[in-house]
Amino acid sequence: MGRRGAVLGTILVLVAGSSASGERAEPLEALAEQVRIHETAFAKSMADRDITAFAIFVSEEAVFLGATVLRGRDAVIEGWKPFFEGPEAPFSWTPERVEVVASGTLAVSTGPVRGPDGQRVGTFTSTWQREPDGRWRVVLDSGCPPCHCAGAETAGR
Repeated sequence: MGRRGAVLGTILVLVAGSSASGERAEPLEALAEQVRIHETAFAKSMADRDITAFAIFVSEEAVFLGATVLRGRDAVIEGWKPFFEGPEAPFSWTPERVEVVASGTLAVSTGPVRGPDGQRVGTFTSTWQREPDGRWRVVLDSGCPPCHCAGAETAGR
């Protein structure tokens, strides 16, 4: 598994927290930080060119919206394989905003998508679900081009 895999595994164990039984013991801020850590590690899997690590973060029932709709972990992994080819990632992403629902079972993470040159090329939105094993995984994912309209940077805040 190597050092990256061991570190990734440790992160997943540390932030798994209590079971998703409907009872939330952790503050929403702590849960949001868990999701932020997961999103950052998810993005790092792309930078590291590690599709196996990427797959760990994708729910079995995931739906990824793009040029086509990818349903289920296997379809997502197959559809995203081309993004992992070559020595450099074709894009990167960073969570700017993370919000968790009151029950602590769903969260949304959103932020910029950047091309290899660092220029913003879009915005991602990932919905994370706290699964029965307590781990956060992406259940819905989509992206869109950057908005160049007035007030786009502060809209919805």
